[in-house]
Amino acid sequence: MLKRILATAMLITVLMMQYAQAARDDFTDLVEQSIPAVVNIETTRFGSRPSEQPEERSGMPEDLPEMFRRFFDPHGQGPRGRPDRRGGGSGFIIEEDGLVITNHHVIDGADEIIVRLADRREFEAELVGSDAQTDIAVLRIDADGLPTLEFGETQSLRPGEWVIAIGSPFQFEQSVTAGIVSAKGRTQGAQQQYVPFIQTDVAINRGNSGGPLIRTDGSVVGINSWILSSHGGNIGLSFSIPVEVAMNSVEQLLEHGRVRRGYLGVEIGEVTRDHADAADLDRPVGALVSRVQPDSAAEAAGVEVGDIILEFNGMSVERSGDLPPMVGMVRPGSDVELVVWRWGERKTLTASLHELEEDDMMVPGDDERAEPTNALGLVVEPLSSEMRQRMGDPEGGVLIREVESDNAYRAGVRRGQVILMINNQRIGGMDDFNTIVEALPEGRTVALLVQRSDGNTAFIAYQPEVLPEDSPD
Repeated sequence: MLKRILATAMLITVLMMQYAQAARDDFTDLVEQSIPAVVNIETTRFGSRPSEQPEERSGMPEDLPEMFRRFFDPHGQGPRGRPDRRGGGSGFIIEEDGLVITNHHVIDGADEIIVRLADRREFEAELVGSDAQTDIAVLRIDADGLPTLEFGETQSLRPGEWVIAIGSPFQFEQSVTAGIVSAKGRTQGAQQQYVPFIQTDVAINRGNSGGPLIRTDGSVVGINSWILSSHGGNIGLSFSIPVEVAMNSVEQLLEHGRVRRGYLGVEIGEVTRDHADAADLDRPVGALVSRVQPDSAAEAAGVEVGDIILEFNGMSVERSGDLPPMVGMVRPGSDVELVVWRWGERKTLTASLHELEEDDMMVPGDDERAEPTNALGLVVEPLSSEMRQRMGDPEGGVLIREVESDNAYRAGVRRGQVILMINNQRIGGMDDFNTIVEALPEGRTVALLVQRSDGNTAFIAYQPEVLPEDSPD
């Protein structure tokens, strides 16, 4: 009996070694085929303009949860009075005539973009277009006959499947790491709510941004975008943009120079067990409608507050986070079918999607009302009656006109947002804002409650940069 057990154990060991060897051989061939098409990207911002590179969310207090961190390699020192700022990341070639894909946050705000190929040739790249919501950018270099990587698909991609990443972590070019798919359909929240990320345990770090996530058949299934970490290093939680989302962005950037997204016009939340019980649903599923925007596609279709959206255009909505990527992938003007659960009754509605308006399009227009830069690194102004009406008549607040602080931008502060509170103190107007900001202790993290143009609110925490002595108080 013991001999039989030992023999079985030895057989299993041999089979596992053979499998591992086969996997190594497969990865070797895969890497040799893929590396020539993977590129290193270096960016430069000239002069002392403030950076808008969201490479890492830093300066957070230790008691906050682990933060989302971008991971391209920044070399800059800060926005004030510094010479050039350098950064970088990865990318890969998708057309032989020099079309390159990378992340938006890798090249955002760059004055010069250099693409270095695996054979060490360097080219100054032209920015064809980029999209912040999907974190995709398209570059073009003046070269022909280049090696390329082919897009695959993620519908058949399964958790537990092997994938590899190639990129330039910490400027170590053409670095290869491997792991498995951990999950699909992960969401990051408001910053990139239109991307159902692929989660893997592949080791990727700063500099891997924009590089490919490759299946064992050699096809690209994702573009590496961000990691979840408490210290900036990899802890096995890496996230990539699915190729379907990337392809849609690339096609629109080439055709229109921007990405147009469908807009339904609802605010949604998770369906809890209590919600499901109250609505006579057999399980918590779908997206609970908490608000229907006036004059929106949803209002025209007959969507009501309290409806639970179960299906969108034939696709099941399991969680509220599933819905925004589905809507965002559909072109404005398209008719879509919604299946909603309305207090025990299943209804089918048809909506004609509007076009999503980006937050950054809501920019105030009167230069004379803007206040000078303050300790928060923000230029703010009072809310006009028109802007207040457009923002849903918020109680108090000041409007952000410009974001001059690196740390604020990295944390998610954007122009067009309204600051409602600072460190749990309400902002009634400019006087309250100035009084509270002047009393802020230097070097301490601040927490802002901001309202976005879509009416949603969020807390954003960051550590303001220390002002130079010759800067205004």
